[in-house]
Amino acid sequence: MTTRSTRSPRRRTVVALAVVLAVLAGFVVRLVDIQVVNADEHIQDSKFAFAGSQKLYGTRGSIVDESGQTLAGSILRYDCQVNPLLITQVDAEVLEKKSKSRLWADVSNDVAEILGETPEDVRAIVGDALAGNEATQYAKLKNGVSTEQYRALADLKTPYIFCAPHPARAYPDGAVAGNLLGFMGTDGEALEGLEKSQNACLAATNGERTYDKGNDGVVIPGTEKDDPPTDGGTLQLTINRDLQWYLQQLIAEQTQNMVAQHGSILVYEVKTGKVRAAAEYPTVDPNNVDGTPDPDNRASQIFRYAFEPGSTFKALTAATLIDAGGQSPTSTVVASSEEFFADGARVRDAFKHPAYTYTLAGVLIDSSNAGISKFSEKIDKQTRYDYFKKFGIGEGTDSGYPEEAPGLVYPADEWGTQTTLNTSFGQGVMTTMPELARAYGAIVGGGVEMPLQIIESCTKPDGTVVKPEVAEPKRVISESTSAQMREMLENVFLQANYAKAVAIPGYRIGGKTGTGEKHDEVTGGYKQGVYYTTMVGFAPADDPEYVVVVTLDEPTKVTSSAANATAFQKAMTQVLKTYRVMPSTTSPVLLPKFG
Repeated sequence: MTTRSTRSPRRRTVVALAVVLAVLAGFVVRLVDIQVVNADEHIQDSKFAFAGSQKLYGTRGSIVDESGQTLAGSILRYDCQVNPLLITQVDAEVLEKKSKSRLWADVSNDVAEILGETPEDVRAIVGDALAGNEATQYAKLKNGVSTEQYRALADLKTPYIFCAPHPARAYPDGAVAGNLLGFMGTDGEALEGLEKSQNACLAATNGERTYDKGNDGVVIPGTEKDDPPTDGGTLQLTINRDLQWYLQQLIAEQTQNMVAQHGSILVYEVKTGKVRAAAEYPTVDPNNVDGTPDPDNRASQIFRYAFEPGSTFKALTAATLIDAGGQSPTSTVVASSEEFFADGARVRDAFKHPAYTYTLAGVLIDSSNAGISKFSEKIDKQTRYDYFKKFGIGEGTDSGYPEEAPGLVYPADEWGTQTTLNTSFGQGVMTTMPELARAYGAIVGGGVEMPLQIIESCTKPDGTVVKPEVAEPKRVISESTSAQMREMLENVFLQANYAKAVAIPGYRIGGKTGTGEKHDEVTGGYKQGVYYTTMVGFAPADDPEYVVVVTLDEPTKVTSSAANATAFQKAMTQVLKTYRVMPSTTSPVLLPKFG
């Protein structure tokens, strides 16, 4: 027997099925209308369809420090435009009370505030566009709009403002390592520094989306085709971000205190050859390149500037004398403050003194030009030239920094008597901070020269890690020579008149200063009373881990290399703290200055 309760579900099922069939029939009728009845009309419409495309941006890779902290990265910026014609149409609807939107005159005030412009300038963008073409649908509002500004514009909920995203470069720590990183142009081209030289690692490959549009400008569904972009790789540097920041603050302070033109600090890791910091002042903030008007300060003078090293080269001469000339720290010469040599050559010390029987250690401690010149006669000039080249002077370091400058050493057969003597104490030759740091690393690091590196690796988007090609370590001097050089250079920092200024409690340290004269481009000689001062030191002296080089260009408050002492002491102290180098547990051997 059929009851009311059983009839009700059946009735609902029949009704639902009828509705579904009616809807399906409607779709069939519409399909027949489109594809058969009005086919010619739609074919004619399709003739007005046109191809369109949209660039799909890949993301440029990040630059990170030794621990992965970001130094340079990519963010989104927006290029914003307005539709002037649509603005007039919306305003007309508002005035006719057909729309509850606001008038452009009011909206433009908010747009101006968001973009940091004046309302008059924003309104002029639309006014000028309409004056040129009253039907125009495009006017550039502003390019390079930040995400925060873009969101504020979107919150206005206007139909006539459109913003297209594109990647832009950002440097979250401002000027930190700006001298190394370099910067990008507004068109996305890498213009300077590692951004430029390592562009093959960092650069992204853009893709493209293509599609067809109808004559009404609407994208025809199903016509989109994507050629996806490829992101850039991650460039890892050897530097330490926090140490770099500290040393940049330090050298800025010391450069200004000494009223110098420029100052630099380079930290070189003896056992690996890796640069842990390369700080200088003035420098550049890649976020605001125009804030550094001098183009020379927009790049790294550490890697691009060559100078006469002065007395820091006495260590290279001493190492050569021990390694190839049979000398020792206690070998002696007799030298007064002014000595005369063959062919009228003359060498003077920076201070007056009678004839001393100097040990080789004493010559370094007192930084006697006359003394090292007399010692240099114990070995032929070709051998000394060969050792300069073995130490890498004049060869550059192949660091990866673009347009790196090498030093300069003329062939030995071009040395006259005066030049032969001068090269022993760092005149008549030129070097760079990286070359000097690397040479000292070999002198105190067991005699082996480690290739200098500022680039750790490039990690490709697929995870492949590519290490830079570097030269093999090479032996320059014997282990015995290196050990004797460590003792002598430690005695320099123990017995020189600036010993207290460079001392670091608990640590044995050593090093050498240099006061180099600067060439006068007008006269061709040297500038009078103008110097380039250098201090090179290492720690711990019994097992060197770090070499620190500090330079000042034309300091005027203190014109000798003593001007560098405070900066060196603070820099080395911070390096030892950063890398948790344990204090020394042994005592130095004191060497005699005189025989």
